[in-house]
Amino acid sequence: MKILMRVLVLLVAAFNILMGVGFLLQPARLAQGFFLTPEGAQGLATLRADFSAFFLVGGAFAAYGAWRARGGPLVVPIALLGVALSGRCVSLALDGMAPGAYVPMAIEAVMITLLLAARSVFGKR
Repeated sequence: MKILMRVLVLLVAAFNILMGVGFLLQPARLAQGFFLTPEGAQGLATLRADFSAFFLVGGAFAAYGAWRARGGPLVVPIALLGVALSGRCVSLALDGMAPGAYVPMAIEAVMITLLLAARSVFGKR
């Protein structure tokens, strides 16, 4: 079970790291998938900084937790994804349903579930 969880967490890590690198190298292209439009150089810089930080840090801590089979580092991506999912829930409540709103929510929920399960299997140290 521990090996399976390590593989699954490494897949979560790889997905997030690839997203982070994508925002670092091609922020305008990836922003379209998030329904964002950067305005000028400062908009691109914000995408590069904030989105890269979110995905790269979450992915790095997930990878570290999987590599060492430790649950402690998984708290970071769990918290990041939990806040993101909570923000989407608030948006649904305040702004209403948007087309495709459930897809990113489902992806975040699956990643959170996998990371929580891995944390349980790995132990919390």
